[in-house]
Amino acid sequence: MHTLDRRIGGQSRDGIWLLDDDVSMLKALGRLLRSAGLIAEKFSKPDAFLANLKHAPCHVAILDVWMPQMKGLEVQARLRRDSPETRIIFLTGRDDPLVRQTALDAGAVAFLVKPFDDENLVRLVREAQEAAATNDPSKRVRRKRGTVRQGSMCSVAEGYSDRRAKGKQGGSLP
Repeated sequence: MHTLDRRIGGQSRDGIWLLDDDVSMLKALGRLLRSAGLIAEKFSKPDAFLANLKHAPCHVAILDVWMPQMKGLEVQARLRRDSPETRIIFLTGRDDPLVRQTALDAGAVAFLVKPFDDENLVRLVREAQEAAATNDPSKRVRRKRGTVRQGSMCSVAEGYSDRRAKGKQGGSLP
């Protein structure tokens, strides 16, 4: 196995990059995406992930929120600066509403709480890939709130703004 400060896995033809300090989670996500016909490049260290931006394009980034070396929100800020076209999907084991809102306000297309629905993640990745391929700001993936397993809140790409989606559900925004 490769060392943890280098990328884990081969070149991603799909421009999908995974970043998680938990190597077993990286392997599981890689297998999930591979089963859907997608190839992802895996990283366990944020510095290696960010350094690779100089060598290859990242169309879709799937980021862990809580990592010891650098938090996912900081990685997101650097991606916004160095690769603004990258679509970002966050994964986390603990849902913090403030972190979730900060990530979404900064342009993340989804924020999923573990355990999450595998099919939902694959769908979100495909939609993010499509949005990245068009690179048309008018076709940016928009968010609405929905629920995943165990009632955790997430934001999913459905083509509605938060306000319009909440109105369709008959609720109001906090």
